[in-house]
Amino acid sequence: MRTLKAPSAPTLEMVGAHAGVSRATVSRVVNGSPKVSEEIARTVRAAIAELGYVPNRAARSLASKQAHAIALVVPEDMTRLFGDLYLATIIVGINDRLQESDYVLNLMVASTDPHGKTMRYLQGGNVDGALVVSHHTADTFLSTLTSTIPVVFGGRPAAGIEGGYVVDVDNVAGSRTGTERLIAIGRKRIATITGPKNMRVGSEREAGFLAALADAGLTPGPVVEGDFTLSGGAAAMRTVLEQDPSIDGVFVASDSMAAGAMTVLRSMGIQVPTDIAMVGYDDSEAARSTEVPLTTVRQPSEEMGAAMADILIAVLNGAEDRPRTTILPTQLVIRASA
Repeated sequence: MRTLKAPSAPTLEMVGAHAGVSRATVSRVVNGSPKVSEEIARTVRAAIAELGYVPNRAARSLASKQAHAIALVVPEDMTRLFGDLYLATIIVGINDRLQESDYVLNLMVASTDPHGKTMRYLQGGNVDGALVVSHHTADTFLSTLTSTIPVVFGGRPAAGIEGGYVVDVDNVAGSRTGTERLIAIGRKRIATITGPKNMRVGSEREAGFLAALADAGLTPGPVVEGDFTLSGGAAAMRTVLEQDPSIDGVFVASDSMAAGAMTVLRSMGIQVPTDIAMVGYDDSEAARSTEVPLTTVRQPSEEMGAAMADILIAVLNGAEDRPRTTILPTQLVIRASA
């Protein structure tokens, strides 16, 4: 009885012939290289799908000493991770880019690393690089990471963390613009709900708020620290009103906190914007779902996530000309709250 030979699995050469490109080009597309035009990459991905080509990760890992995995490190607790629309959107941008590459994404939620297990995993050859978002000044366990693997930070890292790449917006300029909107519509007694003081973004947005008031010759109203959550914004708004019930405007350092603050104002019979005008920051879904649509400073969070992933993939593929810092623009989006 004759044994039928099983059909051979599709190879890089077969995919290249089907797509009309070289084996090297197919390899670049499989590895997520930015050196291939999007049009050619689409053609190659279509050929991969048609032929059913599956990269041999194990063989390639042994040959290249790569894990073909990227860690997304979020030094937060689970409540913040799943309750923050900004974080959700930036992760969408990261994931969309990595789906087009040959890297898998490992999510690591670690508000602290007291026993060093996060660092042992990251530095143990399990991942080729890391993306870090929402980090705090106390996250000292990250200080040695950049000397081990390529790292891209979403937002400027805390003092003491050297190396790595950064994707950010100009938070000082963005918060200045948001505060200037309140001034422009005639508000004189303006408070702010800041982000956490142990995060660089919190202090930067507070600095922009104070600079705008100083330029206008206005005395700042209450400056109350928040935590970027809905409940934190509500609690901070109550504190603002306790400290100064005469305020007529408030700049809030995130849309989630602004939504919580607006709920408190409504419960107290204070009308937005008639009594108190409000400006948020992010232009997340929260800005469009509040009872009074929220004027806010848009930061392109999904684009930030995509840029972080693009930079890391490029570095892992040998690019040496990537800028260390990438700053994306913010934009004031005017709605009914101001």
